Amino acid sequence: MAEAIGVVFPGTSFAIGPAIENGFYYDVEVDRPITEEDLTSIKKAMKKIVKRNSKFERSEISREAALKMFSDTGRKYKVEIVQWLPDDAVISLYDQGGFTDLCAGPHVQRTGNCKHFRLLKVSGAYWRGDSSREQLQRIYGTVWKTRDELDAYMYKIEEAKKRDHRKLGTKLGLFMFHDYAPGAPFWLKKGEDLYHTLSEAMRSLLITEGYDVVRTPMLFDKGLWETSGHWAHYQDAMFSFKDGEESEEDKDSNSSRVMGLKPMNCPCHMLMFGATRRSYRELPLRIHDQGVLHRDELRGALSGLTRVRQFCQDDAHIFCTEEQIESEVSSLLELVKRIYLAFDLGFKVKLSTRPEKKLGDDDLWDQAEGALITALQSAGVEYELNEGDGAFYGPKIDFDVLDALGREFQCATIQLDFQLPRRFELSYIGADNEAHTPVVIHRAIFGSFERFIGILIEHYAGAFPMWLAPEQIRVITVSEKSNLHGGRVRDALTNAGMKVSVDMGDDKIGRKIRECHGQRLPYMAIVGEREQEENTVSIRSRDHGDLGSIPLDEFVARVVEESKLPMTKE
Repeated sequence: MAEAIGVVFPGTSFAIGPAIENGFYYDVEVDRPITEEDLTSIKKAMKKIVKRNSKFERSEISREAALKMFSDTGRKYKVEIVQWLPDDAVISLYDQGGFTDLCAGPHVQRTGNCKHFRLLKVSGAYWRGDSSREQLQRIYGTVWKTRDELDAYMYKIEEAKKRDHRKLGTKLGLFMFHDYAPGAPFWLKKGEDLYHTLSEAMRSLLITEGYDVVRTPMLFDKGLWETSGHWAHYQDAMFSFKDGEESEEDKDSNSSRVMGLKPMNCPCHMLMFGATRRSYRELPLRIHDQGVLHRDELRGALSGLTRVRQFCQDDAHIFCTEEQIESEVSSLLELVKRIYLAFDLGFKVKLSTRPEKKLGDDDLWDQAEGALITALQSAGVEYELNEGDGAFYGPKIDFDVLDALGREFQCATIQLDFQLPRRFELSYIGADNEAHTPVVIHRAIFGSFERFIGILIEHYAGAFPMWLAPEQIRVITVSEKSNLHGGRVRDALTNAGMKVSVDMGDDKIGRKIRECHGQRLPYMAIVGEREQEENTVSIRSRDHGDLGSIPLDEFVARVVEESKLPMTKE
């Protein structure tokens, strides 16, 4: 692609062009914006290079020779790349029939191996991600071994565009955004219902699992965050400001109190545990909190529901003894499986170990990581190692859910923490009548409700299952003559706990049905004069098509059964 760009735009200055998941990109500097027509021209030039079937030839070069080569040819970005490389780095070049570029490799053997490709889009990118540096243009592409693999991937790309939760969420009347509140969604009637259904389903399930449901403040003195370690490790992502009132001591010391909106609930739950004398008989103590959280994400990083500044989590912290770790983590692994199964979501598991910047000594980290490995192995869960990606206070098990298109999204997490209980000086009285420090398991399954709802919108393409749908049934009357029965059908369904709307408007029945299809509702209950006489409803199912005429009481029983929560235990 780089060679082809140079053909279409002579004098192109090439920056960096790595392989990424499912494709590649190259950041380039050219003299004008790259258009869709330009992409077509680049594609044609690429096809000629593929047909030429040039061999990729690798060579090594010294740092001094590389710097001279790129300086003499005016390739300033390549000069910078060479300067970044470690002193002992092997610097390699690849030539493909006359076009030579800096690359670590490896490559396929010949350009003819790359014929199943597609250019996807152009976007802007600052050099080295620094907004004070040059703004470049980034061209994305994808390449596959076979035409069938390419076609399958492009189908997923097009399907993903159709399922984009930002578009579907607006079309289905779930939420909106406004520039006055960047990164904070406005939940409309249907969206609030969806949010509430998820929230209450999780809350009800966790109560049966022995959790205490609590609510904690949003605003805390920075002293809390200094104790927890967040002020040192997480301050840049927090909203903070001076307290409105200053004491005389503050004024005299030329300082003021600083407050911070909580980005997570864990320090609050440490305070709750430490507020009273605890016994080992109370453990494990499981605390669930769906409080409002805030994180100061960059405006440019905000994206629909998947990256927001205000959100809630299905958050919980489990205070337990060291002996209880394995059984608690094993129980959580089963809970995660059961909940994701309810949404037809697959998942992959990763064990994330100690990061470079961490709290505590290595002995505690060894103990924490060993405990999670034991629990995973005991539960027979396959996992991959994700070294260095743990939280600053402890290792964690992360779950990447797989949606209907096979895309991966990081959601659930189980984090083992030996650090915060010590920082907050928490203790419980053991069976030996001595004080002991508890271990804390941080865990979330949905993650944030906002992000999980965004995932679900795209996973279901807006066609939510019966139990989750914010509008389950729409009663449609054929004419004014059947409005009376339409009202009776609505009332019967509403009294049974269904979420029902009724369309008794003057529009033709065909238009009413098309509108209902567009909203992807599970059921349409069509009522005409015959249904009124026979006390039936004519049912159209989103998933099963035309079901014909059904007695009203039979239909009510059917939808009540279909609306039961799938997460509850059998």
